[in-house]
Parts: sequence; structure tokens; C-alpha cells
Amino acid sequence: MSISLDEVRHVARLARLALDETEILSFQGELNALLGHFEDIQVIEGSGIEPKSHAVAIQNVWSEDLPGRTLARHQVLASAPLSKAGLFVVPMIIEV
Repeated sequence: MSISLDEVRHVARLARLALDETEILSFQGELNALLGHFEDIQVIEGSGIEPKSHAVAIQNVWSEDLPGRTLARHQVLASAPLSKAGLFVVPMIIEV
């Protein structure tokens, strides 16, 4: 199967691309090459191959959730623009 120049013009018009004749010829060649690759893939017998969710095996790597060194509350609140009663004060975004 090959793509005609009219089909390339039609697809370019649908995509709202303003292509000149040189670009249309170039895209025709590229699209025909791409279709050739798809035809090569279609002849591969894949009925005995189990489908996979990913191309490579992926495993989650979990690390232990251990508490580490933390800052004291007064150190953290010292860098806040506004604090009150040991808490951060933030602007109200939802009206009550």
C-alpha cells in the first residue's frame, strides 16, 4: 500500500498544515517508508507470544521508611512568613 500525493494533501489540510510541493513529496516518501515498516511487522507470527504491559520488566524498589534527623519546630517556623501558636498561617482560599 502506498500513499498518493492527494492523500498527503488531504491529511495536511486536515492537520491545517500549509505545505509546499517539495514538502508534500518529502512527506509522501516518509509515510510510504513508514507503511512499509508496518507491513514488515504484520508478517511476524505473534500468536504464541504473551502480551506484556511494559517493554521491559519493571519492579518497584522499596526502601525502609525509617525516621531520620528532623528539624525542630522553632527552626522550621523561623523561615515561615507568618506563624501563630506553633503553626503555619496561610491565606484562606475557601470561604466559609
